[in-house]
Amino acid sequence: MKFSIQKENILEELQLLQGIVEKRNTMPILANILVQAKGQQIEFTGTDLEVGLKTHIDAQIEDPGAITVSGKKIFEIVKSLPDGQIVTFKEDKDLMMEIIAGESEFKVLCLPKEDYPQVPEAKFEKKISFPLDQFKEMIDRVFFAIAQEQRYYLNGALMVIKNKSLEFVSTDGHRLCYTAKPLEGLDLKKEIRVIVAKKTLNELRKYVDGNIEFDQDENNLFFRCGQRTLISRIIESKFPNFEAVIPKDNPNVAILPREEFTNAIRRVSLLSAERSRGIKFNLEKNKLRMFSSNPEIGEARDKLSVEYEGEELEIGFNSQYILDFLMTVNSKKIRFELKDENSASLMRPETDGDIKSLYVLMPMKI
Repeated sequence: MKFSIQKENILEELQLLQGIVEKRNTMPILANILVQAKGQQIEFTGTDLEVGLKTHIDAQIEDPGAITVSGKKIFEIVKSLPDGQIVTFKEDKDLMMEIIAGESEFKVLCLPKEDYPQVPEAKFEKKISFPLDQFKEMIDRVFFAIAQEQRYYLNGALMVIKNKSLEFVSTDGHRLCYTAKPLEGLDLKKEIRVIVAKKTLNELRKYVDGNIEFDQDENNLFFRCGQRTLISRIIESKFPNFEAVIPKDNPNVAILPREEFTNAIRRVSLLSAERSRGIKFNLEKNKLRMFSSNPEIGEARDKLSVEYEGEELEIGFNSQYILDFLMTVNSKKIRFELKDENSASLMRPETDGDIKSLYVLMPMKI
């Protein structure tokens, strides 16, 4: 195998593969990427057996072939080279890859291509695609509430594809995020409901333009953007019934100025307990008072003028959980719907744009 390519044309693909390859080294081959030179393109493949990436780049190929090489080392070498240089990659006879650019020469030990795990291929016959910018915005609105724990169904977001709409839902047991967008042109015989792993969603957030095409088989999800295809094993679990969690009858409604509310929470949380990040909210007619205390430091208070005509109510929340939501929406005002100090509250932008958002948050004792 021998091919040549300009540094800038290969560097971005090698960088994306860094997010895929196995870091823990449970199987040495998973720290490698599979490099295949065929036709007029190089195909790079990386996988940790749960998430995989295949990407293609045009290159000048003198000798086709395939080999696996350390994903981290090949990236570090290419990154260290001067900009604008042509880099030549060559496999020699004793499982070494030579990398040559100008006066710089490297030899990296490789592993046989036969040892590399099989990565599934997608057919993309469903003809399902989404605008990438809106797809990423929806991921951002649910990403922060995805858990990392033993309950596998919480380690990703539920993606629901219906005729004319796309939805994402995430929960960590303390809060739930829901976002939805109407989409024209989808004509599905059957609704699709799949849990997409957190790592997969994080990789999709790195892509920058175009459309995302979607496909699936019995075990895998496929997302294609340009020359890149991301492969993700389906999380085989049942996602909680999120429709039943969203409150339907919270009669006490406050309309809050988002920016002022965000800044006030940040100030008051400076003296909240470090573990709970708890803040006490007191709602009365057209006023919101906030209070936090920490026996080892002190206490903080703040007050906002708000639109509120409901019952006087005192309730506690994790301040970081509220900030997480406020940072993902653009509405100037937030609608805060509450029932009592023990029931789930509902937050949403007062005015939704193309993308609808709901946020369900459980209160806490302070």
